[in-house]
Amino acid sequence: MTVFSIYIINKAGGLIYQYDHQKSSVEMEKTFSYPLDLKLEAYSDQVSVVFGQRDGIQVGHVVLAVNGKQTNGRKLEDGNDVIETIANEKNYPISIKFGRPKLTSNQKIMMASMFHSLYAISVQLSPVHGSSGIQKLETDTFTLHCNQTATGVKFVVIAEPRQVGIDSLLHRLYLIYSDFALKNPFYSLEMPIRTEQFDSHVLSAIESTEKTGSAA
Repeated sequence: MTVFSIYIINKAGGLIYQYDHQKSSVEMEKTFSYPLDLKLEAYSDQVSVVFGQRDGIQVGHVVLAVNGKQTNGRKLEDGNDVIETIANEKNYPISIKFGRPKLTSNQKIMMASMFHSLYAISVQLSPVHGSSGIQKLETDTFTLHCNQTATGVKFVVIAEPRQVGIDSLLHRLYLIYSDFALKNPFYSLEMPIRTEQFDSHVLSAIESTEKTGSAA
């Protein structure tokens, strides 16, 4: 069982802390002959599959490496353009590594703001006054858990659906926030949290949850 990531969102919808615990391991590297039977396009500073699928490679996956050279946005580490390299028949047979897209820092900030808005909408949609808002969202591959404090700070945990002890983890995260952010004289409210001590306690709480089902 696994905890994937942690988000802490301030009352204005700003992302003040994010930690990825479980890195994506879904990567496929295949050798292709010319012409490539997948359609690729540059989108959001990444080269993505927009049509076709095979051997586990699906629409939405991005190019991570070409012939062992890692990608950096739309370029390879040697400076060559990814799409031009793949389109050139002289480079075939060619080895391409695909994987799930990794969220950039800006994308994570945008996602936090969007969730903040969805949370507010869920409160307004409630037929009963005083709704708690979104507490849990379930999919077949992950579950999102959210706890909002009285001051409007949201603690969000994304984990495997089978992971137990998330309520304990949410409570522990709030205590860590209180002890190592709010009580820190050098921390400004509503601002990003960047301290190694905070990170280490978050990691300890996550590992305890994964091993024992409790963050206490």
